[in-house]
Amino acid sequence: MAFSLLRNLQRGSSVNIGLVLQAKQILSSIKCYSASNYHIKSRIQSGSINIINHPILYNFCRTYSNDLEQKDIDIYRNEHKITVIGSNIPDPYTDIESSKFPSYIKDFLFKEGFDKPTVIQAQAWPIALSGQNFVGIAQTGTGKTLSYLLPAVVHIKETVGRKGLGPRVLVLAPTRELARQIEEVAKDFNELLGIRCACIYGGANRSKQANILEAGVDIVIATPGRLNDFIITRTTNLSRCTYVVLDEADRMLDMGFEPQIRQLLEGVPLERQILMFSATWPKEVQHLAMEYLGKYVQVNVGSTELSANHNIKQHVYICESNEKIERLQSIMHDISGDGCGKILVFANTKKFVDTLTYMLRRNGWPAVGIHGDKTQLQRDIIINKFKYEKAKILVATDVAARGLDVDGITHVINFDFPNTTEDYIHRIGRTGRQENKGESHSILTTENERLAKSLISVLKEAKQDVPDELYEMAKRYAKSKTKEPSFRYKPRQQGWNMRKRFNKYTDDRYY
Repeated sequence: MAFSLLRNLQRGSSVNIGLVLQAKQILSSIKCYSASNYHIKSRIQSGSINIINHPILYNFCRTYSNDLEQKDIDIYRNEHKITVIGSNIPDPYTDIESSKFPSYIKDFLFKEGFDKPTVIQAQAWPIALSGQNFVGIAQTGTGKTLSYLLPAVVHIKETVGRKGLGPRVLVLAPTRELARQIEEVAKDFNELLGIRCACIYGGANRSKQANILEAGVDIVIATPGRLNDFIITRTTNLSRCTYVVLDEADRMLDMGFEPQIRQLLEGVPLERQILMFSATWPKEVQHLAMEYLGKYVQVNVGSTELSANHNIKQHVYICESNEKIERLQSIMHDISGDGCGKILVFANTKKFVDTLTYMLRRNGWPAVGIHGDKTQLQRDIIINKFKYEKAKILVATDVAARGLDVDGITHVINFDFPNTTEDYIHRIGRTGRQENKGESHSILTTENERLAKSLISVLKEAKQDVPDELYEMAKRYAKSKTKEPSFRYKPRQQGWNMRKRFNKYTDDRYY
């Protein structure tokens, strides 16, 4: 931390007084042998540097806070089940007209047909504009993308960045599909406000992405792996980036991106604002927030426990592994008889996605399949077919569980139940978006017994019917765990001779 501060001092940047005091304590125990380090240390101790006396880089709270009475604020938060943790929390924006957004933001929202914000947007916008670090926990399909993109635009338009070609705003996403979805929203700001954005992800032409970065952009939307490659090769840098967003942070950690995320955050100046958004709040994400966000404001919409969208009717079926195909056919016939929109079917392996797609086509169902082995061009073609109803059934692995924002998905089928309950919530969250109704159908076998208890909790929280077979499955798994013998360490007996294991002539019977 101290040496990152020194880099900022060498650039002639303004620094935080709190960080300077911390650096004094650290540097007091460091012997600065080089002349340059001694010079910087003397500048810190003498106070001959440009110091900002407020704890954040910029502060819009005085300008953009809403004027609501505390009574109205409490009513709004209780009505929408908003829990806010932190200090100096601005009032929520209950509607666009009375908000204190700049006029160009209001014009953009009205042009896009927005009359009032979603619940997470109402509380996230003023907090993000105030410059505070932020953690937002909300269900999928609640408008989290605009929750951080609009304050990012205000950040770019209203503050002066350092000189250079690096981005001023960084948005990290776990998958290509989610990154592309965010890019589609960000392109609107390019057309109306002249804000340049780039989408960086693996599987696409690297040289084209490098040319875009070298030309200079304002917003970079990226997956951690590909962006880290560009940072290592010095194609771009994050020295100008003072606004960072981690979207679906829990998914990025599950996919093993934590080393890349940490490396990227180390390259961002200390005077930065970090926002994290997710549908769940596991311990891994909590540790990352505590380490890199420091003091932050947390907003929970609904419960912090595992909970599914209440607009989704959840159905659970218990059967044997060899009966899953028949169960799927029965579900498909029931859905088609009731009349349905688009159907999303999940499988756990790439090979079975292709097998299931072929089987559905042979039975007359217009299905297409998508998984990680498809090229980006193939993915785009498949998603466009599904989006514009040229194929009403999409079979996918978990690449489509997050970031796939396609209107009209009425049913989600879990042919293979996911490995975690968090993934189950994200999968079924592809339907029932934007206050619409949806249905989910999940097939479980004896292989999924360990998830039965947590699934029961999710169903009860959403006030759904729990099958008796699921209760029996949970009890059966609990009994099997108690019967398993636990390993107990037995200390070696006194006087045990290690050499007897390897020398048979030391045995007493030979003497």
